[in-house]
Amino acid sequence: MNRANKRTNFVACDEGFNCLNCQKKVIPLGRGYRNHCPFCLYSRHVDENVPGDRLSLCRGLMKPIALEAGSRKGYLGYSVLHQCLSCGKQIRNLATDEDRLSEFLTKQHKKS
Repeated sequence: MNRANKRTNFVACDEGFNCLNCQKKVIPLGRGYRNHCPFCLYSRHVDENVPGDRLSLCRGLMKPIALEAGSRKGYLGYSVLHQCLSCGKQIRNLATDEDRLSEFLTKQHKKS
């Protein structure tokens, strides 16, 4: 795909998967788009240019490194900042009410 034809809009993709970090089975969200594990918050580097494009060749495990406040209708108002453990790229993903954010925050607090 040349630059003139490169996709710039969000690609809807609500798929289930097995988490590569905690090995739990993650079911599709059903009312949005899931891109990280709700149990451990880890993701996988599958998107390259826009969410849902699944064009990344990296496929590395993405570690949740921070929660960022924000707002968007239908979401908790937080984004999870992930960093790829293979290439270092950082990507933000919206948190949902099923995400175990309190467990992540507890772990982060214990580290500091």
